[in-house]
Amino acid sequence: MTNHLVGMTEVAEILHVTPQRAHQIAQAYKDFPKPEVELASGRVWKRAAVEQWMHAHPVRKPGRRSSKD
Repeated sequence: MTNHLVGMTEVAEILHVTPQRAHQIAQAYKDFPKPEVELASGRVWKRAAVEQWMHAHPVRKPGRRSSKD
């Protein structure tokens, strides 16, 4: 089993949010890791990159990030 690559569902689990919120986070934060690849089934990230990003952003406000943030 390969677990060093993750899709949006796993990203949501890592971030402790819903998949919809994970999608918002991935779009809203300019420093969110870029996907390794975009497949027909969706984007795929390195688990370590997502975990590293999460530790660098321990506090995230609910909802969409404003342009001021």
